[in-house]
Amino acid sequence: MICVQDISRDPRAPGVARRMVDDLDGILSADVAQQARLLVSEVVTNAVRHGDGDAVRVVLDAADDGILRCEITDEGHGFVPTGRDRPATEVGGWGLHMVETLSRNWGVREGSTHVWFELGLS
Repeated sequence: MICVQDISRDPRAPGVARRMVDDLDGILSADVAQQARLLVSEVVTNAVRHGDGDAVRVVLDAADDGILRCEITDEGHGFVPTGRDRPATEVGGWGLHMVETLSRNWGVREGSTHVWFELGLS
């Protein structure tokens, strides 16, 4: 099952993206759905805060191969992900760190603001 939505790039966008994950109810285990909601919300929040354009595109693909592929894209100018170098007590900046920690695979399409990650469906 594939869900695609262009979401207005505003503070409500992470909530809309979480509801997209909720639409996959019955396909995802409760644990995977919780992780997907968290990670989608974090990446969409980054797109709202740091991206460009009017919309954030979210693609959720619950494939027959047992993998949930998530892609979040905005019209920004691209970035190179870097490791978190701030103290653990400092607020913010945890989004991509969580994506790296919780997903089975992830990346950023070179020269773009297209972040993708994969989670197992079970």
